[in-house]
Amino acid sequence: MNTVRGTAADLDDHPVLTTGARLGYAASGVLHLVLGWTAVSLAWGTGGSGESADQSGALEQLGSTPVGAFLLWVVVAGFALLTLWQVATAVATGETKDRLKSAGKAVTYLVLTALAARAATGQGSGGGGNEQTTSITARVMEHPLGQVAVGLVGLGVVVVGGYHVVKGWRQKFLEDLRENPGRAVTVAGRVGYVAKGIALGIVGALFVVAAVQNDPEEAKGLDGALRSLLEVPLGKALLTAVGLGIAAYGVYSFGRARYARV
Repeated sequence: MNTVRGTAADLDDHPVLTTGARLGYAASGVLHLVLGWTAVSLAWGTGGSGESADQSGALEQLGSTPVGAFLLWVVVAGFALLTLWQVATAVATGETKDRLKSAGKAVTYLVLTALAARAATGQGSGGGGNEQTTSITARVMEHPLGQVAVGLVGLGVVVVGGYHVVKGWRQKFLEDLRENPGRAVTVAGRVGYVAKGIALGIVGALFVVAAVQNDPEEAKGLDGALRSLLEVPLGKALLTAVGLGIAAYGVYSFGRARYARV
């Protein structure tokens, strides 16, 4: 085990993976800028009716730009290397809490790698994100205690969203950086984390509603969560604010690419 951990520690500090991790954070910046723009476009009705305000939709939009094909493969490489770096960090670290945190991030970036690869190869997302979420939720609810499981997943996502809000509001994200990145990046990080937390909180709340009402149609992904804002008073303004906040997280991600502790 010590040999494995030692090898992982060497990989964790390897220039290829550390540089790749920074590339991955920059790729996250690109993704969130496009996602934020999509949300704002949705709020003001300037985007296409078929555009999805989620990661898959943002990646597909990126691929439709003149340099999109090249950028998508850069994003794939960045997320893949960031995934490997998180895996190496999870194995090398001695603290169980830090190991689980890095492992969770590795899974997240692995999913993003797969989504980016599908977009880069022209396969798309394989259907709308909301439809996929509803279909999966329906299958889970068919099993014993499935309704409870969906509710617990929703509560978990709400907790994660709350964590993002607190991390942003208290500027605890600065602990992830090796030095203060300056006021602009700090403000972008604070706004971005709060906005992401709100979006995740809405996603989680919709899963809880689906569980309570035993209706999988109520469960929505990020696209459905953002669209639901349009149904409340001042919804256009709220969705615009969240979209700009998500874009701000993209700006912070570029700062993180430079200042991250890797």
